[in-house]
Amino acid sequence: MNLALISESLNAVMIETAQFMQKQKSQFEHSHVSSKGLNQLVSFVDIETEKYLVNALSKIVPEAGFITEENTSEIGPLNYNWIIDPLDGTTNFIHGVPVYSISVALAQNKQLLVGAVYEMGRQELFHAYLGGGAFLNGQKIKVSTCETLQNSLMATGFPYYDFEQMAQYIDVLKHLMKNTHGLRRMGSAAVDLAYVACGRFDGFFEYGLHAWDVAAGCLLVTEAGGELSDFKRGNDYVFGDSIIASNGQLQAPLLVIIEQHFD
Repeated sequence: MNLALISESLNAVMIETAQFMQKQKSQFEHSHVSSKGLNQLVSFVDIETEKYLVNALSKIVPEAGFITEENTSEIGPLNYNWIIDPLDGTTNFIHGVPVYSISVALAQNKQLLVGAVYEMGRQELFHAYLGGGAFLNGQKIKVSTCETLQNSLMATGFPYYDFEQMAQYIDVLKHLMKNTHGLRRMGSAAVDLAYVACGRFDGFFEYGLHAWDVAAGCLLVTEAGGELSDFKRGNDYVFGDSIIASNGQLQAPLLVIIEQHFD
């Protein structure tokens, strides 16, 4: 399997999909929004964009299955799978906040092979493939060189439906508020991870996410020289329910803080 060629084909699909989404956005109305659960919103743009992606990606790797947020594909998980979030940051999109993205990764079982994140607001295409490095609009990117939490800028995502660990989460925020340059909440985990990969953020942590939220971003981070783990120092950060991403130098101190507050 030629990952470089697949990555190139994926990039073309991402650009075409972004153009498709822009056309869908012009037809968007709040009446087109429905709910999958507490604070879990979905619009026709999510659904139609995912259908567009499934159709286009099935031509790149015909033997691949699909793991998708909106379940629009009749083909379930196989050995190779496209992991798709057609609109990461739906709440931002619905409210007119210009931070949302398209996130797509190709994996063989749990091994990430190719990934791309298209941030719609700035029209930035982040992409990577295994062993090939990470790129932003064709230019190679690397994680930051920040060595201390005190000089870092961190990103996170607020819990929006799983509030069981809210107290622990707030305690972590309190610590980082006092011991970093600041915290940012963009509203799209895919964007957060892409920004770690290109050095805009020095680290990112969140719980309660899904594979489609983070798969592409995780490959960006590792190919840009960063590190990843779940909250328990394990490797279940794509298909598990927690993730810590950093430039590598801050992974250990972030883990210590998380472990002090989370079970």
